[in-house]
Amino acid sequence: MPRRARLDAPGTLHHVIIRGIERRKIADDDKDRSGFVDRMGRLSIDLNTPIYSWSLMTNHAHILLKSGPSGLPDFMRKLLTGYAINYNKRNRRYGHLFQNRYKTIVCEEDAYFKELVRYIHLNPLRAGLVDTLSKLDWYKWSGHSVILGRRKNLWQDRGYVLTWFGPTDREAKQHYRRFVEKGIAIGRQPQLVGGGLIRSLGGWAQVKAIRRIGEKEASDERILGSGKFVERITQETALTNKYRYSDLDRKQKARNIISNLCKKRGVSVDALQAGSRRSQISKIRAELSLMLVDELGLSLAEVARLLGVTTSAVTRAIRRIKQHKLN
Repeated sequence: MPRRARLDAPGTLHHVIIRGIERRKIADDDKDRSGFVDRMGRLSIDLNTPIYSWSLMTNHAHILLKSGPSGLPDFMRKLLTGYAINYNKRNRRYGHLFQNRYKTIVCEEDAYFKELVRYIHLNPLRAGLVDTLSKLDWYKWSGHSVILGRRKNLWQDRGYVLTWFGPTDREAKQHYRRFVEKGIAIGRQPQLVGGGLIRSLGGWAQVKAIRRIGEKEASDERILGSGKFVERITQETALTNKYRYSDLDRKQKARNIISNLCKKRGVSVDALQAGSRRSQISKIRAELSLMLVDELGLSLAEVARLLGVTTSAVTRAIRRIKQHKLN
């Protein structure tokens, strides 16, 4: 299935995961690491993008941030492209350094903020880059030492993190340190590195439980949060996308999306728009329906006209594909 659009708007909380291509290193030494962290810090200030938690690992990195006025893609493009150019030049290498598409999970702040800060800052300890929490307290390549006041990064929003743990700096640091320490015994928490209904509800057993009593919960693999949060984010994104482009731009982009997917699947656009009910074409039409609504904010009626079917057919197609994801 084609990749779905990024979910983003200024002020959206993101857990970003960056990986080296083919699991290769993204930093060879401390000079590389300093280059990555310094660039991240400058961009945080320049693009008004608050960063709360981060860890730079051997072949990947985690960042917890809120997107600024120019959006997350602008921040990430300048961070990854700029760093990769300098890294390649310094290390006399060519080609891609990072996987083509960084992973980002939109997170419900009230439910997950503290857990995400802890999870990200414990990564170096879990990976064996340090062997004790005391050493992590002074570790240079994560934001944990900054929260404790052991190191300074003026760009890192330390103050906001501490407001979650206590009214004064001293009390908040103590509570934060104890909270992080308790997380060591919990171990890895896969729900914090992915979205979707199973992760948001805490496991498959919880999903089956709500289904048994007849309740429905919205879900999206791009989002870590409750059903109501998922619905709000997807609705806001659709509204944002609707007004991001002019009507002419949206129609042209829609035609390009339809043409590219048909070409990839070996089906003509004419056959798609002729109302064929062939299984392959129906599947393509369902994928396009979801993409055009999610990515461009098109109305169901607009999508129906572009695909040569009725509005109710588009509705059914989107419902089927979402139900398939849920199962």
